[in-house]
Amino acid sequence: MAVSAADVKTLRDKTGAGMMECKKALVESDGDFAKAEKILKELGLAAAAKRSGRATNEGRVFSLVTDSRAVILELGCETDFVARNKEFIESGEKIIRKIADDGLTESTPELEALVTEVVSKIKENITIARFKSLPVGDNEIAVDYVHGEGNIGVLVKFSLEKSDMITDSRVKEFAFDTALHIAAYNPLYLDKDAVDPAYLKEQEEIFTVQAKNLDKPDNVVQGIVKGKLNKHLSEICLLNQGFVKEEKKSVSQVMDEVSKDVGGKLTINDYVYYAVGAE
Repeated sequence: MAVSAADVKTLRDKTGAGMMECKKALVESDGDFAKAEKILKELGLAAAAKRSGRATNEGRVFSLVTDSRAVILELGCETDFVARNKEFIESGEKIIRKIADDGLTESTPELEALVTEVVSKIKENITIARFKSLPVGDNEIAVDYVHGEGNIGVLVKFSLEKSDMITDSRVKEFAFDTALHIAAYNPLYLDKDAVDPAYLKEQEEIFTVQAKNLDKPDNVVQGIVKGKLNKHLSEICLLNQGFVKEEKKSVSQVMDEVSKDVGGKLTINDYVYYAVGAE
């Protein structure tokens, strides 16, 4: 029989089972909700509904880089014990592989089914907290880094002026060190251009008031404001931050040096920083 999307959603809301499982149960029960719910309970899928309201403040970050895509995933759970569970880790790896293979950018019924499967085994609420999928094109490389037991994860993507730079050990080393840097410093923005102009204006106004309280000439005030603004940008912008392995030089300065050494321009295109439980 034909099953409407509305019926599937109703059963899903009631049981917490995945959309595909709900549809199959409704088809098997000829649209009888009570029978469909029983089918899901018998399969151990509806049990997820009893746990769906519980907080998932713990979890683990997973990352995966293929030739054409880089993916980072935060899988949430209720306890740190489960975050170290072998089945939980294997499920996270399976989910992130599905995201990469299918080029997904948002959750699907298939992904939800994978989550429901592990919930029925572990008996704890588990959720896909978030994920990000970055395409990796020609003359681009992506590097991933997961810290500790998956409490922090990073992706960073670079564009390369020349294709032979992809195999250069100096490029690979800098790329990995940049991922380490992001994990350590959690920059809020890539560069000044990525910062909200309204925010920058507000900071400039604050610094101006602070500088004028020093009773200095206007030209000195302007210099103080500029210095304070540059210092603030060096704290929040990746390219302006002091590099993790050479703090007296900014990330952009070290990147320019590497570019000069390898004979081709290296550029950071994008990055992602995930910490478990953070937004």
